[in-house]
Amino acid sequence: MWLPAGAAIIMEIWKAIIVGIVQGLSEFLPISSSGHIVLTQYLLGIRELGSSHQPDLGFEVILHIGTLVSVLLFFRKSLWSLVLSLFDKEMIDERKKIMFLALATLPAVIAALLFKEFFDAVPGKPVVVSALLYVTGFLLFVPRLVKKGGGGVGCKSALIMGIGQAFAILPGISRSGSTIVAGMLSGAKAEKAAEFSFLMSIPAITGGFVLTMKDRMEQTGSFSEALKSCFTGPYLAGAIAAAIVGLLAIYLVMGAVRQGKLEYFSYYCFAVATAGVLYFSLTAQ
Repeated sequence: MWLPAGAAIIMEIWKAIIVGIVQGLSEFLPISSSGHIVLTQYLLGIRELGSSHQPDLGFEVILHIGTLVSVLLFFRKSLWSLVLSLFDKEMIDERKKIMFLALATLPAVIAALLFKEFFDAVPGKPVVVSALLYVTGFLLFVPRLVKKGGGGVGCKSALIMGIGQAFAILPGISRSGSTIVAGMLSGAKAEKAAEFSFLMSIPAITGGFVLTMKDRMEQTGSFSEALKSCFTGPYLAGAIAAAIVGLLAIYLVMGAVRQGKLEYFSYYCFAVATAGVLYFSLTAQ
């Protein structure tokens, strides 16, 4: 069906806002942002079953920026303290936290470098992505089965949370869910684990932005062209939606963690996993 140019642009903005909302919610809710983005792209026709077509990397770049803004706004006081500690030797706890964040980031970096081709192949299999949401659902039940810790995040906790983040490179495995649960299992208090998990997202999101920007530069030929291509009307609409909804999602997760209701998200993961496996299994036939 033929559509005038204006209608086509509106449709693109509409799609961008939907994906931005999904990104903002799922980046911080323990339901896997990468899994939801992949499945949403298939449903909107941005990805096609059985096709080698890859979605526009420029859109992924701008969505990373949107969600990064969310976490920077929410944790602005904590982040400012970390910055100040770089110039004040007496701020020992803050300096330790920076070291722990660096340690927690290493496992994901190593995994991404060693198994890049494997991780890149999974989004092309929506049934697998859907099934991995079952894993996230089960993970969110784990805190109910173990004794809750009351400590802070130390060297051991940071490393274990980093390993959890490495597994979450797989779309369908929640980054926030796996890291918060890993922190709690290692003895950290739930709220401390949640705060550290969100701070961990800053280097993770920034790293994703840098890697995606690198791929985008290979497509466009230069950094300026790659950056310019990201700032179009629909892309900015998606980024703004991701930033606003992402900020609300952080408040929601922190509240759920304080009330000990993290596993409530597991029911949602089970429902989406079941629907996804059934839908994409039947669609592929």
